[in-house]
Amino acid sequence: MTGDPRDVPAPFAAALASLRAQRPRPEVRLAEIPGPTRIAPFSVALEGEVLDARPGPDRPGPGEDAGEVATGRFVVLHDPAGQETWRGTFRVVTLVRATLEPELAADPLLAEVAWSWVTEALEAASVEQVALGGTVTRVLSQSFGALAGTPDAVDLELRASWTPTGTDLGAHLAVWADLMSTAGGLPPLPDGVTALAPRRNTVGP
Repeated sequence: MTGDPRDVPAPFAAALASLRAQRPRPEVRLAEIPGPTRIAPFSVALEGEVLDARPGPDRPGPGEDAGEVATGRFVVLHDPAGQETWRGTFRVVTLVRATLEPELAADPLLAEVAWSWVTEALEAASVEQVALGGTVTRVLSQSFGALAGTPDAVDLELRASWTPTGTDLGAHLAVWADLMSTAGGLPPLPDGVTALAPRRNTVGP
């Protein structure tokens, strides 16, 4: 966390507490990383990865080491004075990266579908926010020469940011974890099932 721990504003402390209380699904691994220092007086940042141990052509079987299917970053910025472009005192900034099936490269609706993951995840979680914006980037990788046998790959990068209305940012963290899971191809958790796996890292002081 950036900012002087001895002078943490109460809203930011409440936001940190809500982040610590959030429990992602077992496939999601989180680690705290240094937050940006120039954008806002206070910030906290997490990086995440989604692992998939379901059996498949390129995946191990149950009980074996899981493969990484998506990665990302989650940043909370807080400026007690507020910033005009944010339309508030907090800003959530997210990044999701995943490798998709090659046949999706030519899909003209890929970007629209990927962005719908953001809007639908926010709506499903009943997360209140304003000033939502973002970008979807896809890169097709083709190999030649000695690597000609390597399958084509489509790398998707989804960036989204929004201003939360309130300090319950644990719900926003859950939205980002769901976005990574969706991009990684994991099925949604069944209704009524809550992820209770312990996290490897805590957030904040």
